[in-house]
Amino acid sequence: MCLAVPAEIVEIDWPYATVSLGGARRRIRVDLLDDVNVGDYVLVHVGLAIQKVSKKEVQEIERLWQQILEE
Repeated sequence: MCLAVPAEIVEIDWPYATVSLGGARRRIRVDLLDDVNVGDYVLVHVGLAIQKVSKKEVQEIERLWQQILEE
């Protein structure tokens, strides 16, 4: 099973990017994706950006996690 978490790209130094994960900043690789920019949201798995996602998708993921944690 794969667990990926959403993160916002705050800085790019190709092939790396700094992302914000719930307020914490981490350096990840982004070279698996064709086009990433500061402000984009990506799913991060073991230090790699594996997919771009929209802000709406991030909000839905956060809502679902909150629902799981409340149970």
